[in-house]
Amino acid sequence: MDKKLSSENDQLFSEDILGLLPHRYPFALVDRVIENVPGQKAVAIKNVTINEPQFQGHFPDRPLMPGVLIVESMAQVGGIIVTQMPDLPKGLFVFAGIDKVKFRKPVIPGDQLVITCELLSIKRQRFGKVKGEANVDGKLVCSGELMFSLVD
Repeated sequence: MDKKLSSENDQLFSEDILGLLPHRYPFALVDRVIENVPGQKAVAIKNVTINEPQFQGHFPDRPLMPGVLIVESMAQVGGIIVTQMPDLPKGLFVFAGIDKVKFRKPVIPGDQLVITCELLSIKRQRFGKVKGEANVDGKLVCSGELMFSLVD
């Protein structure tokens, strides 16, 4: 990685995250990384706020964070792990598959997702798999395995 991170105690702040991931508003879904073991594991926070655009229509009278955005948040934390691996080629990693994803509780504005991802495998320097979990107040709200592939 070319950029120097402003990390303290293995944390990454918003400017670090923007330097690692290509996502921007409204799809930048990681607010802070609170634990970071490059190439292995990351624990991050996503603060869910009523100001987010998806709540205008999902659902106006009962706002719920869409499951696909919870999974995307987990994938972005997985992306933070992968982008810090020095031996992998630089490029855009995208979803190649989603397995064993389960949603256990709704996520609503005011919640704070604590997302933990661990690298399970990397194959041929272009395919990988992470295990992700998202918790709110210490309770599991979503878990699953996410596969990704380097796009040519």
